[in-house]
Amino acid sequence: MIIGGSSGIGLGLAQALVRAGTEVTVVSRSGSRLAAASRRLGALDHSGALVRTAAADISRESDVERLFQEAGPVQHVITTAADGTGASGPIATIGVEGAQGFLGTKVLGPWLVAKHCAPYLLPGGSLTFTSGIAAYRPSVSGSVVAAANGALESLAYALALELAPIRVNVVSPGWVDTPVWDTLAGVDRSAALAAMAHRLPAGRIGTPADLAQAYLAVLCNEFMTGSVLHIDGGHRLV
Repeated sequence: MIIGGSSGIGLGLAQALVRAGTEVTVVSRSGSRLAAASRRLGALDHSGALVRTAAADISRESDVERLFQEAGPVQHVITTAADGTGASGPIATIGVEGAQGFLGTKVLGPWLVAKHCAPYLLPGGSLTFTSGIAAYRPSVSGSVVAAANGALESLAYALALELAPIRVNVVSPGWVDTPVWDTLAGVDRSAALAAMAHRLPAGRIGTPADLAQAYLAVLCNEFMTGSVLHIDGGHRLV
């Protein structure tokens, strides 16, 4: 199950899993995005049996509880969802609603997912969160985003102990070329990504395919828990 799998990094992971013949449930609160993701994944699912979708807002406990009751047993759960609307900018300009919206999907949402998915995870199952480079290299106007990413990693450490033997890990991406940059950078999108690519030791921006490989490694490594896997092109070093 990929929560936030209808676009960006989550969709890239869903595509990789479907290509490998894995059953995938894509979760999003947006019906239109779910429909679009279903069409894209359906083109890879020649049997028509691998892809399912579910609508849920993980900041609402009733949605999360229903999601797992209806889904039944599941092997792995990955969260990539985040609502950054109104969460970026100088602290004096950020409204409480914007901050709460981001923290609700980025921190409280994963906490609710952990609370309700644990009884449904099969033996050997895992839970993987998605944090981000902002926890280590925050922007001047990114206090809420930095706080959320840092908190999510601490949450994973605690849950790796509490939910054991369920494995709980975090993938921490750097800058990844996804549609979110259409909003974050607008007309300056290409210039912003090119400037960061020039700074990074890897010499380029990440792709959803890069991140998909990281999640697959986490899912497959049964000795990995309480860990943060950094896929950031060396961003933490510069």
